[in-house]
Amino acid sequence: MKSYLHRATDLTPEITLAPEENKFIIAGKSAPEDVRSLYYPVIEWMDEFAAGVRKDNIYSDEKPLRLKLDLEYFNSSSAKFIFDILSQLRDLNNEGVPVDIEWYYDEEDVDLREAGEDLALLCELPFSYCPKSRDAL
Repeated sequence: MKSYLHRATDLTPEITLAPEENKFIIAGKSAPEDVRSLYYPVIEWMDEFAAGVRKDNIYSDEKPLRLKLDLEYFNSSSAKFIFDILSQLRDLNNEGVPVDIEWYYDEEDVDLREAGEDLALLCELPFSYCPKSRDAL
């Protein structure tokens, strides 16, 4: 399947969806003026990708589908679409596709860590929490 790439801007995150490389990343700031125009193509891509995985699952416990969420900020409109993406991954996981979610956050940003915990509970997927030290930022 063809990869999907959206380059980051001041208000939108980098979105890299590259199944051939098992590289699924959403990183940066997500506060777009038009959240639908940013995330609808991602949701459509995910629908097509999920259908392909259901037909030919290339993921295993040794090589799970891994999504890296490294958001410094996201608004409530973005949160809804991020939840939709995670829900698609939850459905795949429930169908036997191993999925790992890595949630990166500034180690001093308790709110962002808690936002990840809330999303994990809502979408019923375990997250790995990956604190970033101030020195690494």
